[in-house]
Amino acid sequence: MRIAVSGSHSLGKSTVVNDWVAAHPEYRREEEPYRALSLDGPYEIRFRDASTRLHNGLQMYYSISRLHRFSTCTSDVIFDRAPVDYIAYSVYTANQGTTDIDPAFVETLVPAVRESLDHLDILAFVPKTDAWPVAMEADGIRPVDHAYRDEVDAIFKQIYREDRFQVMPLTNGPHLVELWGPRELRLSQLQLAIDELTARRSARR
Repeated sequence: MRIAVSGSHSLGKSTVVNDWVAAHPEYRREEEPYRALSLDGPYEIRFRDASTRLHNGLQMYYSISRLHRFSTCTSDVIFDRAPVDYIAYSVYTANQGTTDIDPAFVETLVPAVRESLDHLDILAFVPKTDAWPVAMEADGIRPVDHAYRDEVDAIFKQIYREDRFQVMPLTNGPHLVELWGPRELRLSQLQLAIDELTARRSARR
């Protein structure tokens, strides 16, 4: 099963990924592009109103390239972030009007993202919820900025709940599920999504 965990920063996505792999060691963990390219790689990637086309385009196409390594649903892999994430973050930066990212650039990302999603089985969105608030962690990597996190979360909700940009493929797209609540509940929600998708596929045979 090919799974990607998506959403704004500092909401527990990496925790979901790490907890899932700990419980299911047969799964391969795919690191988020920023960590692979910037923290552990040669690129300087910036956030918020300092992101550029190069920064976000590089991360998005890296994410897409990793998806294409797993072409069948028999692969057991979980991705920390999805290509969709770089549309959401690019919209945020375009709204600031501070770099070369603008609405026209955002639109150019959509076809490549849409095409890539047929290489996923489950797309798990982690939203911010009032019912289960998540504290921000000052780890020296992620920006500790509630307004930034909230605005990006709102953009994700437009994409996933209101079909902004229509990123989901019309056919062969991933099963979209939302994960929220305590760590154990998120894993249960993800397992339920997998069980539902497996049952649906079995019924077609």
